[in-house]
Amino acid sequence: MKKKKLLVVSAVSLALISSAALAEITFRNTITGAPLDMSVAKSGGNEAVFNQFKETGKNPYNGDKEAVQKGHDLFMPACSGCHGHEAEGKLGPGLADDYWTYPSAATDQGLFEVLFGGANGMMGPQYVNLSTDEMLMIMSWIRDIYKGDPKKAKWLKK
Repeated sequence: MKKKKLLVVSAVSLALISSAALAEITFRNTITGAPLDMSVAKSGGNEAVFNQFKETGKNPYNGDKEAVQKGHDLFMPACSGCHGHEAEGKLGPGLADDYWTYPSAATDQGLFEVLFGGANGMMGPQYVNLSTDEMLMIMSWIRDIYKGDPKKAKWLKK
């Protein structure tokens, strides 16, 4: 009887662990901490890539040269007015170095949260202007132009 009970408990535990591993990440507003409502995002783009990102918190486009180029092309009209043409900083902070106004932006999840939901100052939410897929491509370009210490690049860590 003890073996059967142990087997049942083990099976239930394994099922719970497996379902937790497949659970989506909860994305939160950078300022309030409230969960972000992804249903309000501009539609379009590769949903499969975004679904992968929601599960892992790692941007699947990092290192993808085609996505990086598209990210640069999207960055220019959407972001360069505040962050500069090479993300060197202008009205908004620079994005290619080790300093992040919001330290969570050193991770892909944190950077996405800032882009999607906005931040203090003039950084408004971008979900009305950009699809989640476009945000991921812009993020891949920002990661590609990084000039800081690779040891500080949290998005590179497994």
